Amino acid sequence: LQNGAVPGEQGKQEKSVKRGNWGNQIEFVLTSVGYAVGLGNVWRFPYLCYRNGGGAFMFPYFIMLVFCGIPLFFMELSFGQFASQGCLGVWRVSPMFKGVGYGMMVVSTYIGIYYNVVICIAFYYFFVSMTRVLPWTYCSNPWNTPDCVGVLDGNLSSRVALNITQLLNTTQKRTSPSEEYWRRYVLNLSDDIGNLGEVRLPLLGCLGVSWIVVFLCLIKGVKSSGKVVYFTATFPYVVLTILFVRGITLEGAVTGIMYYLTPQWDKILNAKVWGDAASQIFYSLGCAWGGLITMASYNKFNNNCYRDSIIISITNCATSVYAGFVIFSILGFMANHLGVDVSKVADHGPGLAFVAYPEALTLLPISPLWSVLFFFMLILLGLGTQFCLLETLVTAIVDEVGNEWIIRKKTFVTLGVAVAGFLLGVPLTTQAGIYWLLLMDNYAASFSLVVISCIMCVAIMYIYGHRNYFKDIEMMLGFPPPLFFQICWRFISPAIIFFILVFTVIQYRPISYNDYVYPTWAISIGFLMALSSVICIPIYAIYKVCRSEGDTLLERLKNATKASKDWGPALPEHRSGRYAPALSPSTESHLEVQPLQPEKGQSEAVAASPVQGSNGSAHSQDSRL
Repeated sequence: LQNGAVPGEQGKQEKSVKRGNWGNQIEFVLTSVGYAVGLGNVWRFPYLCYRNGGGAFMFPYFIMLVFCGIPLFFMELSFGQFASQGCLGVWRVSPMFKGVGYGMMVVSTYIGIYYNVVICIAFYYFFVSMTRVLPWTYCSNPWNTPDCVGVLDGNLSSRVALNITQLLNTTQKRTSPSEEYWRRYVLNLSDDIGNLGEVRLPLLGCLGVSWIVVFLCLIKGVKSSGKVVYFTATFPYVVLTILFVRGITLEGAVTGIMYYLTPQWDKILNAKVWGDAASQIFYSLGCAWGGLITMASYNKFNNNCYRDSIIISITNCATSVYAGFVIFSILGFMANHLGVDVSKVADHGPGLAFVAYPEALTLLPISPLWSVLFFFMLILLGLGTQFCLLETLVTAIVDEVGNEWIIRKKTFVTLGVAVAGFLLGVPLTTQAGIYWLLLMDNYAASFSLVVISCIMCVAIMYIYGHRNYFKDIEMMLGFPPPLFFQICWRFISPAIIFFILVFTVIQYRPISYNDYVYPTWAISIGFLMALSSVICIPIYAIYKVCRSEGDTLLERLKNATKASKDWGPALPEHRSGRYAPALSPSTESHLEVQPLQPEKGQSEAVAASPVQGSNGSAHSQDSRL
């Protein structure tokens, strides 16, 4: 045993045990569903659908799901599961591209900072909804202006007539109590992104609460978060169903749903509709954030991630469509109540979640109950995504350092990342916070994700080699990826990703928030945020080429892109075939007598063929290759 073969293997086994696995397969599927199904499914998809031709939008949406969404999802899950490493460790497959992993970490950091601020606003609304009358019901509050017209104020019939004239008169725009509550009280919005003003203490308190919740759920890594998702990933569906049943029983609900679903087939020829469909699938599934690779890395090696990727992707898209019914049934009711077109009350993003929908809820009997349910659902949808964002960063750090000490102290790493996330989120709770939040949302995680995903496809399919990757998947799952996926990975998905990139550039409009137009310096900061994740890729590639062995640039490039020796399955018993452990020189002389049999299980091989080492000690013939 002096050559360390068997103890070495045991040590490696031990390390993977310490890294942890999901308690069972349901935990992984629920976590991934919680990660993919986020706020965008509720506040972005229904609006995109209604704006891009209603039911006709479903056609490009599902085509993009089949040709781009599911293949990319399967690629990331299989990539992480095969190597059992986070978004940095997997790049042993081609070390020069490790910058892609760093880019994913940067993107996850940005999203993690502002996503929790949205959750904290949902927490705030959740707490203030626990009252007899919702605070945004009437216009009689100190923060309201003379322009405020509440849907429940005064005589209803005269109020509706007044609303219609005000809506037709563009100079005198109706402001609702919920909009004034949001802008003038919750945010106390400043006039400019540079004018931060004071920190809104209630929001700061809620931000602290949301980070504490995220930390406590991840305190034991996937062991603890795997239990929490039984609730956080399933309960939003209960709430959606309750709101759906309540919504469709209201007068005018059918009008809203028809607005959402009526197909306008002429729009299908519009490139913008296809671009929006591709972008929505891409961002909604969470591709290129690093979270999918991280979650899959805690799977057992032979788990059927092909089946999982199809289940999770379809669940995500079905949830988006279902949420549209919930949103538009209530918006239709509100439009009917006001006597206006649904398009006048439809909104998306924070405007839908914190202005339009809460206002519609004030019209319902026992409105605080529906409000509490709605914001509780938003909190859970947000937390499911936030868990994975934080776990992605923590796993990347722990895997990268990789020694026993940091694996034992993983809880402290999680705490450190959570505290840093809280401190970086503090500026987003100031009076100009919403401007910064939307700036990060629009720039930090838009086209950079597309670039990262495109480079990842090219690196795996063309640098590492599609044949190698297909063999890896066959070794892991017992069957090669279906032909459809092979074609998608090599040709169709990269082409669609490139189309999204071109579409994003062509469709680019400088960001604005309502009537406020962002100054040039703020947009420059936005572009710097977007570049900061992409720039990791060339910087690390240059660094790796410079550090590689070789006399000519071509040799260095070859060495930098070649899979490193420790690429492959993490556990020794799965390292068969071309990953079979190397034999020490003393063992090679026995090869003719004792041929390697990688097809057999590791334990069989060990039991069947001990080989005599030079020091007279027996050790298994598939020690290190």
